[in-house]
Amino acid sequence: MDEYRSSDIKGAGSIGISPAEFREVCRNIIDTVCNVYVGDSLIVEKMLAASLGNGNVLFEDYPGLGKTLLAKVFAKAIGARYNRIQFTPDLLPADITGTKIFRGGNFELVKGPIFTHVLLADEINRSPPKTQAALLEAMEERQVTIEGETHVLELPFFVIATQNPIEQEGTYPLPEAQLDRFMLRLRPGYPEDVEEEMEILRRRIEWRKDDPTEDVVPCVSLSYFRKMQEFVESSVYVGRSVLKYISELVRATREHEYVEVGSSPRGGLALLKITRAIAAMNGRDYVIPDDVKLVAVDALAHRIILKIERAVEGIRPEAVVEDVLREVEVPKGDEEGRGFAR
Repeated sequence: MDEYRSSDIKGAGSIGISPAEFREVCRNIIDTVCNVYVGDSLIVEKMLAASLGNGNVLFEDYPGLGKTLLAKVFAKAIGARYNRIQFTPDLLPADITGTKIFRGGNFELVKGPIFTHVLLADEINRSPPKTQAALLEAMEERQVTIEGETHVLELPFFVIATQNPIEQEGTYPLPEAQLDRFMLRLRPGYPEDVEEEMEILRRRIEWRKDDPTEDVVPCVSLSYFRKMQEFVESSVYVGRSVLKYISELVRATREHEYVEVGSSPRGGLALLKITRAIAAMNGRDYVIPDDVKLVAVDALAHRIILKIERAVEGIRPEAVVEDVLREVEVPKGDEEGRGFAR
């Protein structure tokens, strides 16, 4: 893995990374995470894709499923700094962003935990809206304003937030404007079978400690990971037919009979960014419709507000996106009839 830590990276393309090399590095990152985290590897792949697309992730699932462990080991695998904030009802915005204190005759900035690369916002719905809103500027613009002074965050920066879908007493549901800032909403779920449950226990015996992340060796340097993000942004082609497909999916969520408010244009942008990352992770420098279908539910469902009568009936936004995926015609080739490669 030393070649990925080199500042003089050889390879194809203006960024200096070939699609095949990109795929290999991504596989190493995923394997490193899965050596610690026991669960669906597809969750890890989607989380990696979101980070490569410079997006934020919301994990919504029951307690004790390894969400915190996943975030921490992922940060270690890409050589990033990691901070965790436990959201509570008495948490203040300054506890997240930092503040200025008078020291030695001058006001000195004391940076908060948001000044990191990977920020875990644990149980984000436990704090009131004013505190939740302290993350908005950082999530969207990668900067923080403290007492009128703007501080640019070091890249990469992304938020991994968690919330518990049960036990709603004393919580503050995330407003739609903040949900819209998350590229994906993921649900890891319980272990699939007894063998997976046993594997969790077996690894705990092997580690001899509750937190094994201190032993994780980074697969890549942070500078190389930034180059991977640049590759996704500048070297992955999206044909007109795929752009049309994404646009039709987003518009169809607004026209569905069960929906009061459909996905915003930011939902289409989220799909565009993450599908380019997925394509690169699969060793391609072009996007195909299957990339879109893989993450459409995760990228669009949390941006949909159902009509109240449908919500009462138990209809879920995920079902709406699944309907839309069945109804919208999938393109068979690009505008020049060459498939989806350049």
